[in-house]
Amino acid sequence: MKQNLLALTLCVVSATAFGQGQALTGQVLDAAGRPVIGATVVERGTNNGTATNNEGRFTLSSRTASPRLVVSSIGFASQEVSAGSGSISVQLAEATTSLSDVQVVGSRSQNRSVTDSPSPVDIIDLREVTAKTGQLDVNQLLQFVAPSFNSNRQTGSDGADHVDPASLRGLGPDQTLVLVNGKRQHQSSLVNLFGSRGRGNTGTDLNVIPAASIERIEILRDGAAAQYGSDAIAGVINIVLKSSVKELTASVNYGAYDAKYRRDDQKFDGGNFNANVNYGIGLGERGSFINATLDYNKREHTQRANVPNPDGIARREYGDPEVSNTSAYLNSKFALSDKSHIYVFGGANKRKGDAYAWTRFADDDRNVPAIYPNGFDPIITSDIVDVSAVAGVRTKLGEWDLDLSNNFGSNRFEYGLRNTLNATLGANSPTAFNAGGFQLQQDVVSLGLTRNYKTVLEGLNVAAGAEFRREWYSLFAGERASWDTFDTNPDAAPGSQGFPGYQPKDEIKAQRDNFGAYVDAELNVTPQWLLAGALRYENYTDFGSTLNYKASTRYNLTEFLTLRGTYSTGFRAPSLAQINFNSTFTNFIEGKPVEVLLARNNSDITKKLGIPSLKQETSNSANIGLTSRIGSSLSLTLDGYYIKVKDRVVLTSQFSARDENKVLDPVIGADLENARVAQAQFFANATDTRSLGLDVVLNHTATLGTGRLSSTLAANFNRLRIDRVQTSGRLAGREDDFFGPREQAFVKASAPPSKVNLTFDYKVSKWGALLRFVRFDKVTLLDFDNEPMKYSARITTDLTLSYALTDHLQLAVGSSNLLNVYPTLFDPQRTETGGAWDPVQMGANGRFYFAKLQARF
Repeated sequence: MKQNLLALTLCVVSATAFGQGQALTGQVLDAAGRPVIGATVVERGTNNGTATNNEGRFTLSSRTASPRLVVSSIGFASQEVSAGSGSISVQLAEATTSLSDVQVVGSRSQNRSVTDSPSPVDIIDLREVTAKTGQLDVNQLLQFVAPSFNSNRQTGSDGADHVDPASLRGLGPDQTLVLVNGKRQHQSSLVNLFGSRGRGNTGTDLNVIPAASIERIEILRDGAAAQYGSDAIAGVINIVLKSSVKELTASVNYGAYDAKYRRDDQKFDGGNFNANVNYGIGLGERGSFINATLDYNKREHTQRANVPNPDGIARREYGDPEVSNTSAYLNSKFALSDKSHIYVFGGANKRKGDAYAWTRFADDDRNVPAIYPNGFDPIITSDIVDVSAVAGVRTKLGEWDLDLSNNFGSNRFEYGLRNTLNATLGANSPTAFNAGGFQLQQDVVSLGLTRNYKTVLEGLNVAAGAEFRREWYSLFAGERASWDTFDTNPDAAPGSQGFPGYQPKDEIKAQRDNFGAYVDAELNVTPQWLLAGALRYENYTDFGSTLNYKASTRYNLTEFLTLRGTYSTGFRAPSLAQINFNSTFTNFIEGKPVEVLLARNNSDITKKLGIPSLKQETSNSANIGLTSRIGSSLSLTLDGYYIKVKDRVVLTSQFSARDENKVLDPVIGADLENARVAQAQFFANATDTRSLGLDVVLNHTATLGTGRLSSTLAANFNRLRIDRVQTSGRLAGREDDFFGPREQAFVKASAPPSKVNLTFDYKVSKWGALLRFVRFDKVTLLDFDNEPMKYSARITTDLTLSYALTDHLQLAVGSSNLLNVYPTLFDPQRTETGGAWDPVQMGANGRFYFAKLQARF
């Protein structure tokens, strides 16, 4: 037995050794036979790779018995080749799509490349990004690689602590449409009420999708409501899930922050642990596959409350929430024939969070000393369940390509409280409560047809389709003790401190239907000139119909220079949450608690005030740009844009029952006092905005010594203006009360004047290094007295070093915000959150150290 085992071992070692160590040489060319400089050549299933030189040539020592090489470069379709004997010649085609692939967002033509697109599209290879940077979730990954993308970590913002709001080109989180594999992703059920970004907006929670399951992210930076429907005013983010087979990838990551502003002596906090695994199985010879991902992420609290403050401490606990995130995602395809296949994809995400609320000090009349003799710091907990499932079939119907699918998604958000009390229950109060929550569900049935006419001039692509969407929204109450007043101490503030529960009168169940139909066409008039147009009709059961269009063109002036432009109209339907949300909550103004009523759009109070029902936002947008590619080593894109949004849905300022002199407001005062609240606010189509901006992306690849240096300069310059504030009914003429300077400042701060990213990525042999500088521009917010708080521009520095430990293992270590830069500090009594700064785009946690171990087999 031992002899047989020894013989088998020797055979395996001999067979393995036979293929290892052989020198593979070759050249990578483009379709015209020109060398592709800086192309990546990787031996499949290993970390063994190299890059082509200025002549497109490479040399690689293989590590496997039967090596297969994966060759890729920006702007080209990846190609996998078998490395036989002799020199290898690889000719890369420009990146295009096919029936079996997900189309490039922004075009329904199945032979359109990214560089051919008349609209600006960013393609982000997330597998590359996750291996080289310290960020772990999708929002933060995009925040530091895509200048037009903005996302804030928030604290002291209730639900927004648990769901990071994100946006494109400085517009609202709900003005960007998110697709997964080209299908509409459902939104979060949360309405953002506090924080510096997304106030009054719903949005899509990108962090429910694990980065480990994503192959690439396509960002269409252009209005696309005529192509894809509601929410696409600012653009579209298309997440393309992995479809790789016979490749196992797994990684373990850990990082922590340098705890500069803690009250104790702890040196590090905010520990972030992530572990994930992805594997794909090939089925048969027709490209069928199943690709699955499991991901777990645990992020601990940061503590940033120890900031010098002459007016006293606003909060004892201030920092990022603690969040645990577990996800399982699947992407699959099952061939029925050479012309037809079924696809199924989707996943589930379970998230639990703990977020700090404002401190109730020992002498606070909302405290019960018998329970908390030193006061208490309430913890707002979240229990979020997000699921999605898409099933469809793609087939040939004569000369047409047909795509029929059904898409279901659900997001459920439940609030809880711990380390708190209901003061009206006195010493008998429980210290933990179920505070209720909300749920949003969506079901979409869609049918799409595309056809390419190769003989019409230089090619005509026609697409048409229809979509039926049903949405459900529900708000459910918490337990009675989380919101009610009890006789033990009836004069105290009712409900659970930190976050009062939703009341039975807040409960609602609502639904609406939407039908949409579209047609679009792309005509290559000549090999150099493209014309495109789209038309879309939609009808909503709750506010009616809308018709939108888009016109685009692209012209190749030379082989190296292309001009492009678009003009479109757009719309965004107010979300069911914006229409139906209702709550009574506690806000803190200069450290003092105030009860606030957020009344739903069709409530008795809004009807008395004459506030009309919400209607759709409408937009006009234009984009003019140029792209230039000099050889395969240098590319440049410049895109200027203009976006005008009319009747933008916002959360109004808070109306007070009485002014600072205790005089009752003649319009709304009596109604508010009858409701036992001091202030009220509403959702309304209150304002028009205009955005003017420029996106710049410059990529360069060069050989440096025996390695490859990739350099990227990417920047967004943006200016948002508020054109007017429109009041109505009994509030006519009270513009500053309706949507005042402070609320306007929050909208403008969501559209910072610029963000600039400069990245150097160098790889030589087994070593790699990434150095990145990100400049976040200044923003100005207003405190509660409308005094300006100017957050100065800041530059963060990220550094990552990586090393291939073996053919299959790679280690990366580094630091984000290496120089430990913080935003401008302010008196916590002045900020929205009660900390030393409001949530601004650079973050407020300081230096982050991390290490990553990645395996690939």
